[in-house]
Amino acid sequence: MADAKKTVLFEKHESLAGKSRIVPFAGWLMPLWYQSINTEHSAVRKTAGLFDCTHMAVLQIKGKGAQDFLNVLATNDVSMLKPGRAQYSYILNSDGDVIDDVIIYCVSDSNYMMVANAANEQKVKNWINNVGHTGTEIKDLKEPFLPDAKVDIALQGPASAQCLKDIFGVDFGSVNPFAFVQAQDCIISRTGYTGAKVGFEIFVHPSKAPQLWDMILEKGKNPGIVPCGLGARDSLRIEAGLPLYGHELNGEFNISPFQAGYGWAIKLQKLGFLGKEAIEKKASDYDTEVARLKFAGGRGIRPIRRFDGILNNDGICIGQVLSCASAGDRQIVLALIEKKYNIMDAPVGVYYLARSQEHIRQGRRQRIKIGDSLTADLVGKVVERFEKF
Repeated sequence: MADAKKTVLFEKHESLAGKSRIVPFAGWLMPLWYQSINTEHSAVRKTAGLFDCTHMAVLQIKGKGAQDFLNVLATNDVSMLKPGRAQYSYILNSDGDVIDDVIIYCVSDSNYMMVANAANEQKVKNWINNVGHTGTEIKDLKEPFLPDAKVDIALQGPASAQCLKDIFGVDFGSVNPFAFVQAQDCIISRTGYTGAKVGFEIFVHPSKAPQLWDMILEKGKNPGIVPCGLGARDSLRIEAGLPLYGHELNGEFNISPFQAGYGWAIKLQKLGFLGKEAIEKKASDYDTEVARLKFAGGRGIRPIRRFDGILNNDGICIGQVLSCASAGDRQIVLALIEKKYNIMDAPVGVYYLARSQEHIRQGRRQRIKIGDSLTADLVGKVVERFEKF
């Protein structure tokens, strides 16, 4: 806690959530929840939720060679972007492993903004410097002394467009997904990490972020907009099927974008991006992939945890849990399983790994691997890879 940094909204979190609910995350002090994870999760699906994303890396890539540089750095085709549009992409190392997943925003033909994960910020910056960017200026937009500094606040859910219209006077209902507009020195983008059909990220100057936070919560009182913490952010993205770096991307199993279901963001037909030769080999050479599974949840049912085993109908281990979250009376699991079992409605079981010394004494395993024969503790099924709301 002592070494973690405070976001520009830290005082808001302290007053709304209290110190006991603030935890270190990716080097920053962040709220885990305000009211409860379930309440905040439900608000995003029914009204809207407000998230502090000011810890995220926000970089400006500017200059005559900005587009060419980004097309070498990232896997998607940046040349397809027009001003006012954004694009999901990956940054790979020379082995084709994911350094980070990013969103690139085209402000103008020579001015781009790139948002990366807070946990990977230094890795991304180091890689950019290692690659070199002659003739292209790279600026960290989180630096508060910059006149054009930007940090990210996310407003997600069906009530978000009207709330932002009340504040900015712009009809955000007509903004398409992965498009953005500029209003009152803010960049307002129809993007997000919750799976919400309607949701926005607002890039605002750090000095104005606390004021905007308060305005959104004040304008959002009647529709029921609430502040949301890390817990709901995780449960929402798992329910939607969205990957998290270190879990469904890279991580323990070195999961590629193709295994994660995002091969479309790697344009293999594009000339010469970093890691292309290595990722080409991974494009078809894999026998496991990320699947979304549904199990019973609620009171009296033990929560599923990371690395618990996933079994087929015969009790053979076919993979392991990557992430799990409760959503109402269900548990939604993202798991890495053998491709041949990733079939809609296919039955699957889960095996709980030992959680204590008593479990070990009872014979419950601490580790498992594909092919092990086990007895399922809970039965569920494979569901669609991505949920639509």
